Amino acid sequence: MSGVRILLLADSHLGFDLPVKPRVDRRRRGHDFLANYASALKTALDGEVDIVVHGGDVFDRSRVVPSLAYQAFEPLRRVADQGIPVFIVPGNHERSTLPHLRFASHPGVHVFDRPRTFVVEAHGTSIALAGFPFERDVRSRFVDSVRETGWEEAKADVRLLCIHQCVEGATVGPADFTFTTGADVVRHADVPPEFAAIFSGHIHRRQALTADLGRRPLKTPVLYPGSIERTAFAEIGEPKGFMIVHVDRESAAVRWEFRALPARPMLRHEIVPTSMSESLLASTVLEIITAAPPDAVLSIRLTGPLTDAQWSVISSARLREIAPRTMNIDVSAQTGFLRTSDTRITRIERIGAD
Repeated sequence: MSGVRILLLADSHLGFDLPVKPRVDRRRRGHDFLANYASALKTALDGEVDIVVHGGDVFDRSRVVPSLAYQAFEPLRRVADQGIPVFIVPGNHERSTLPHLRFASHPGVHVFDRPRTFVVEAHGTSIALAGFPFERDVRSRFVDSVRETGWEEAKADVRLLCIHQCVEGATVGPADFTFTTGADVVRHADVPPEFAAIFSGHIHRRQALTADLGRRPLKTPVLYPGSIERTAFAEIGEPKGFMIVHVDRESAAVRWEFRALPARPMLRHEIVPTSMSESLLASTVLEIITAAPPDAVLSIRLTGPLTDAQWSVISSARLREIAPRTMNIDVSAQTGFLRTSDTRITRIERIGAD
């Protein structure tokens, strides 16, 4: 053993598309998130790492049913039972507080429920993990929040900072939007150089920030493992998974590797239905569905006014008749109005920094 191995995952968003009492019998994407969560943690249960860090947004929302909380925390307790300490940063989707923490009660499961620092030892190396829950106005609060963790008083060979925030230079979306300024963006200049790395969730694209906005090398790299599955069409084509971070015992240097998890294919199509007969629109939609992989997450956008007859051929009931049960379909319409009776039709999409 040449160092310490850390499993870093984040943004598992458990509960995503997983209603307790679904009104419609169709495939729910929430099971994909649970499966990838279990796959990531299997790395720890198989003894491949010494520490587990979850960078936040364990859940998709702040209020979840107890059974879902149990499914989230029980695997972490099993990891801790094997002597592998677990650390969790509450994210923005949890409103900075993890629900039903009684299911996570274990001396080896540690939560950054406030600014604090934990020290653990592995293979003769002491590691201080400092962190705090998600802060909405982090830019003005960051320096104080880090100081309040008490990291300077902790004696350790290596120091790591665990957060759930946007950091300067992080990118999201098909246009590669880059976070630079804003109340929710951490400045690199505010990071104490004594930290060997920052572990963070919140940004769904996996990335490692090793240079600042001026392309100067960073003393402290920022590691984003990304979300474990695609939560929005802004993430089309992005690989999903987790990181294994290696901390060198002698130099305190860190290196990392990304391990991919299965991600459902996402496809988006646009249709301009103007002057289309209902039969042509129906055949166009059917052609799109037929050409897509059977397990696709498919988005169909319609631009322009639709007649009642056209609406009828893209209704939820009709889509369920022609699409494989393994497929998820969303239809959005930019028509100035929306037929809310169609349960699969929506004009709201989530963004990549969630």
